[in-house]
Parts: sequence; C-alpha cells; structure tokens
Amino acid sequence: MIRVLLAEDQAMVRGALSALLNLESDIEVLGSAADGEIAWRELQRLKPDVLVTDIEMPGLTGLELAQRIQRHEMAVKVIIVTTFARPGFLRRALDAGVSGYLLKDAPAENLAEALRMVHRGGRAIDPQLALEAWSEADPLNDRERQVLRLAGEGLAASEIATQLSLSHGTVRNYLSEAIGKLGAANRIEAYRLARQKGWL
Repeated sequence: MIRVLLAEDQAMVRGALSALLNLESDIEVLGSAADGEIAWRELQRLKPDVLVTDIEMPGLTGLELAQRIQRHEMAVKVIIVTTFARPGFLRRALDAGVSGYLLKDAPAENLAEALRMVHRGGRAIDPQLALEAWSEADPLNDRERQVLRLAGEGLAASEIATQLSLSHGTVRNYLSEAIGKLGAANRIEAYRLARQKGWL
C-alpha cells in the first residue's frame, strides 16, 4: 500500500485529488492539509510514504516543505503537483530532493502512475518542463531571492532588514546584486522577471 498525505490549499482540488487517489486499490490517502505548516505537522504524525503537494500555499510553500524534509532526512518522498510550468521551480524542486513534478493540466491517471514510480524509487517529471529546466540557470542565491521576494511584496529595505535581521546596507546590496544579475531596471522589474522564470 502506498500511503499518501495531500497538501493543497484549494479545498475543491484537495477533495478531487483525494477522491481520485482513493479509487486506486494500492493507494491510501492518510490525510490532507490546507497549508504548509499543517502539512509539516501531519507528516510527522502520519509518517506517509509520499507527500503530494502544491507549490504556492500559505505557511510553508511546497518547495519549503521539500527543503525541510530534506534537511531532517525524513524517509517521505515528495511529488509536486502545480499549475506552475516554470523551469526555475522545477530546478529548485530537484535541488530540494523532490521525486516528482507534475502539472495540474496533465491527465488524471498520470498522478497514480507517478506515485507508483516514485514509491519504487524512480522519478516522475513532466518531460517538456525537464528539457526547459536545464536551458537557463537561476542566477540568484538564497538571500537575494529572499530579499527580492519581500521587496516584491511591497516591503521597504528597512522593513526587510528588520524581518531578516540584516543591516539596511546589506539589504540594499542584495537588492542591487539581484537587479544586476537579472538585468532589470529596478527591484519591481527584477521581482516580476524572477517570478516569471520561477526563481522566486
């Protein structure tokens, strides 16, 4: 039996995925979570074989969940099911040890097959996305990404400095590095470009 935990913030999608997977004789959905923090607690409580998660969720994103699982060396495998066909997301997901990356517009039966493949120790990656992912590398480091994300959410450099326990000057340096690497005119354009590529 493949024991699964679902993490998806949209109730209708979560319900549909659960119903779909419960039709399979070799898959059992142990539970589901509407945000990343709940998913993290449920992972520790239920100890599933596979976590099926979205990327964009409140609390922790699917990528942050995968990174935390990797850091804690948990045995659970991770499959991301998302609308984001962005090579940058896939690269970051693979770096975080994710075993599967599927798009929500893929045929429904692909998910059950991906679960079986990942459970056996394989990988299940959308093929078109896999090709694109290696064509363009993410130029940002983790700190630049963090600072740029907060700037894009409308925080001033001083607020970012407080939130990340950095000096105001350090935040300005990270922002100007990110803007330079992306060839953008300003922080807003840099944020928009990085989001488009899936680097944030």
